[in-house]
Amino acid sequence: MGNLMRRNILTYTAPPNNEGYDLICIHPDPRHRPAPDELPQVRVQVKSRYATDCDRGFPVKEESLDAFDFLIVVFLNIGRFYGRNDGSAGMREPEFYTLPNAFIRQHHEATSTWQKVRLRSLQAEIEAFKNEVGFEQIANMLGILRPTKLRGT
Repeated sequence: MGNLMRRNILTYTAPPNNEGYDLICIHPDPRHRPAPDELPQVRVQVKSRYATDCDRGFPVKEESLDAFDFLIVVFLNIGRFYGRNDGSAGMREPEFYTLPNAFIRQHHEATSTWQKVRLRSLQAEIEAFKNEVGFEQIANMLGILRPTKLRGT
């Protein structure tokens, strides 16, 4: 939420037990009327993984694919935990990937009971959705311009 609000995207948590999305994003100007290619609100599902050495996959139920506009996957990278690792080493900066619904649909694997999206082999492809560049997609979808300070002329 903080990273989205830092970009001037008003962000609220969805009601408890709401299926399919976790955050609701809106334009900060209550008088803003969306253009034809914009949305009045954007629904975001959030998934996170704490281990730096995670498999870069996360579960997504097929029935929730219609419920969100974007899915933000957060790799917290707090340390390595697999094998003999105890988490005390391997810390890195967190990574945020703002993935459009169409991307999730394209890479969704519904073949097992653990319906997943696996990103390990897609690192080059997902770079276009990383951190601020990814958040910018939501800002654009809502018609939120980058904040600027007007200086005296």
